Amino acid sequence: MSKFFEHFHKGHSSAEGSDDINHLMRRFDKESNTRVWTGWRKTIIKYISAFFSLYCIYMTLFSTALPEVRLTRFIAFVIILGYLHYPHRKGRCEENYMPIADIVLMIIGAACFLYFSFFAMQIIEVAHRIAPYQVIIGLLGILVLLELTRRCVGLPILCVLGVLLIYTFINQTSWTGSFLKALRTIIYKLFYTTNGVIGTPISVCYTYIVLFILFGTFLSKTSIADLFIAFANKLAGKTAGGPAKVAVISSALCGMVSGSSVGNTVTTGSVTIPMMKKTGYKPEFAGAVEAASSTGGQIMPPIMGAAAFLMAEYMGVPYSKVALMAILPALLYFIGIFIPVHLEAKRLNLKGVSEDKIISWGELLKNCYLFIPLVLLIFLVATGKRTMQFSAAISILACVIVGFINPKNRLNYDKIIETLESGAKGAITVSVACGVAGLVAGCITVTGLASTLINAIVSISGNFKIIGLALTMICCIVLGMGVPTTANYCIMASTCAPILIQLGIDKIAAHFFVFYFGIVADITPPVALAAYAGSAIAKANPMKTGITATRLAIAAFVVPFVFALNPSLLFVGVTHWYQVIQIIVTSIFGIYGISAALEGYVFKNNGIIERIVYLIAGLTLIVPENITDIIGLTVLIGLSVFDLISAKKLKSNTSAI
Repeated sequence: MSKFFEHFHKGHSSAEGSDDINHLMRRFDKESNTRVWTGWRKTIIKYISAFFSLYCIYMTLFSTALPEVRLTRFIAFVIILGYLHYPHRKGRCEENYMPIADIVLMIIGAACFLYFSFFAMQIIEVAHRIAPYQVIIGLLGILVLLELTRRCVGLPILCVLGVLLIYTFINQTSWTGSFLKALRTIIYKLFYTTNGVIGTPISVCYTYIVLFILFGTFLSKTSIADLFIAFANKLAGKTAGGPAKVAVISSALCGMVSGSSVGNTVTTGSVTIPMMKKTGYKPEFAGAVEAASSTGGQIMPPIMGAAAFLMAEYMGVPYSKVALMAILPALLYFIGIFIPVHLEAKRLNLKGVSEDKIISWGELLKNCYLFIPLVLLIFLVATGKRTMQFSAAISILACVIVGFINPKNRLNYDKIIETLESGAKGAITVSVACGVAGLVAGCITVTGLASTLINAIVSISGNFKIIGLALTMICCIVLGMGVPTTANYCIMASTCAPILIQLGIDKIAAHFFVFYFGIVADITPPVALAAYAGSAIAKANPMKTGITATRLAIAAFVVPFVFALNPSLLFVGVTHWYQVIQIIVTSIFGIYGISAALEGYVFKNNGIIERIVYLIAGLTLIVPENITDIIGLTVLIGLSVFDLISAKKLKSNTSAI
């Protein structure tokens, strides 16, 4: 084992630590509340899961079957795996136990989707004139999927869907005059067409996301997360409040691959949060830094928690362009966390990590081969010479090769099977959530609800875009609570993005806007799951941690308004390079002003008047106008200089005394 891994894992690899992580994942992450299988049952389920992963790779790369055939078989497989892994109630993890009712649900659900796959052509030919028994099959398939959603995703997304289904039945009954006719129409459109369960979300999940989940799983087996943290430690560890800055950098790097705000918070937070507390940060601040940074990993290109592929599909632009457009907003987000972290360290006079705990550049370079799969993926996708599916498959193969030469965690046959199994388990929740997101989109399409929402918000907003943006922000945060990243974006793209487009916001900016505000629901109370997971590790008050995380992630509430009002930040409509430079500079200063106001410290503790001025100056810089930029910069620089002079005088007077 290399010195790098020995050094990094010293004190962090105990069984007790592993048990704590598993406990936290079970508590805050629905995906981790799984059944316990041992012996021959575990072996069988492991190979079924591994086969599913290989099946997805093969079908994605080589299958030419109809979407109605490929996607329904995919969902049938997901239902089988889902019920094999998820008990009906949280905490019911009796060893080698699966109730008869769960077995029945699993068989019925899989059979319903397999029926559609085997008789797809006949069903397509009869169109909406489906028989009563086919209505029952579709209804049962949807209900079984919804029950699995409750188990592995949670209730928030079901509450949203429940309201929409009630509205859809009322809407269709008013048109047909009969509940049974309305039921047949709804089941046909939601189950038997590509505008419902097997709509765009599940199609993108099957085509791209599952492969990238597998890539992320294999990549994690190469111990790249350790390298990310060690690299961040080398960059920022010795600076004031170094461990918090390490958390920001490492969580950004790990989070873009993991696709889970909660999972990233728990895994990297188990290392970074104790380091932050030991340095001198308050527990709620330490937990909040990790939660905000881990959530930000979902907006970090090039992977963006796999949502980038969905965005490319919905916006109709190449994936490489989506990743490019996401760079500046993501950097501003993390700069927005860095600034208050640094100010807090200065206010508390905190030190960095000691020299003996930082890996040398030479040792880091020896382990840079771990980056090969990620670099290869970025290269293949960016050049566009291969499809994303093929690029992901080649990158998975690269992970396997790197795993064979990795001295710390060398891959072998058993570990490859285990990794394929882990990838399959990771795909269950995302696939189920995407299926339900398709139902949400289907309800909106059937009823024309999007037009109703658009008209309502447009009429309330009048000629003021900012009002429409604020109302849409609230909708995104509410709808995004407790929903996984990919499904979250699907819902936002179907419900909220059209509102902004109607308001005159650029299409790309509108999609990025709703994506950002759907993501921050993970750190926005009352359903701030990532923040609550961070608070559990830090042993801090959950609500205080959630509020602090929201404050730290203020950039996530500011940057979307910037690119919505001025898409130059996304490289949209840019005619001169200086436009981008101007908006970057003013946005950074604007975030700095708002962060200073919320933190209450720059070079010294600030009074209420100074904080208000900082806030106003910061907000002024958000407005994309030259005159407001000049005023904001002048006030902000002037106040900062005044603060610096005052701080020096105060220090001089204190020294004299």
